[in-house]
Amino acid sequence: MYPRRDGTSATDIPNLPNRTERLAKPSVAGELSLEHKSKQSRLLELVAGFAGKRVLVVGDMVADEYVVGTPSRISREAPVLILTQSDQYTVPGGATNPAVNARTLGAEVFLAGVVGDDAPGERLRARLAEQGVHMEGLFNEAARPTSTKTRILAGGTQLVQQQIVRIDQIDHSELSEECSRDIKAYLRDMIPTVDALIFSDYEIGVINQAIIEAALPLAKTLGKIITVDSHGDLARFQGATALTPNQPEAEATLGMRITDRASLERAGARLLEDTGASGVLITRGSEGMSLFEQGAPPHHIPASNLAEVADPTGAGDTVAATFTLALVAGGTMAEAALLANIAAGLVVRRIGCATNTPQELAAAVAALVKD
Repeated sequence: MYPRRDGTSATDIPNLPNRTERLAKPSVAGELSLEHKSKQSRLLELVAGFAGKRVLVVGDMVADEYVVGTPSRISREAPVLILTQSDQYTVPGGATNPAVNARTLGAEVFLAGVVGDDAPGERLRARLAEQGVHMEGLFNEAARPTSTKTRILAGGTQLVQQQIVRIDQIDHSELSEECSRDIKAYLRDMIPTVDALIFSDYEIGVINQAIIEAALPLAKTLGKIITVDSHGDLARFQGATALTPNQPEAEATLGMRITDRASLERAGARLLEDTGASGVLITRGSEGMSLFEQGAPPHHIPASNLAEVADPTGAGDTVAATFTLALVAGGTMAEAALLANIAAGLVVRRIGCATNTPQELAAAVAALVKD
């Protein structure tokens, strides 16, 4: 796991608020699996089942860079803070974040995408190598700089670090023909060997129609779990297992506002119909999550953590990775959604794109799920 910048260690699990809501009745298969088990023991069993699962993530690679400084004085040149730099580090962002999340939870993870032949790309590769993520499908394109998001944080050793500005260097150009060909060939080779495929689309240029057509139908034919976490039009991903949009992404795809429970449920039903997905999990920040499945009533799950939110960055990637692994481990969508909700409640306590270990997630399940 990359170093945490909030002072916690892998074993520091804060006390979690005991706030859960009983989910609607699961499918018949879910009933049979739960017949002799409590909900807690069932979820713990799924978390243990993450180990060794094989996940392929295709999408837009982003280097999240952090520059940390201690405020020293106000500049004479302009009414701005002068910071004395105390730290600088790179964290896997974009599609690399769900990959690292899945890896930290125990899966074997493979990446497909592109980075530039530059310093941010080298730093990103180094962090991924530390995590043991497979990068044979991560291709260099010299003319395309690595997409980088640089966050400037201010705060002393005894103060909470706060983001004061973000600088984005994003290349939205289309992939070169050679790079696109290499990625598609890698996807065709790898999809038969993995348990799940995650599309992580930040609308930076990797997830085009040709990439979707090379990967999704093949994964569907082979019976793989297919999860889509896309900032763009969700209707492009026909027949996926599950979509995990946040509320603004769902609204953008449908061209409608979600203002109450009724409009939320209309949106969920429309997404199921328009995309042919088996399930749609809409994340709603402090409002929790809502799961919609074909032929089942909606499940509305309250947020597992409202008391201690330091940074929501990357929480959606944690949801996508955890939800996918839970499905691969044999969970129902309701079980997968509950685990994803608990996982998101943990990572928002930390600055930047954070991850959970199986031990952390299991401890949170034990604290939150009592029946």
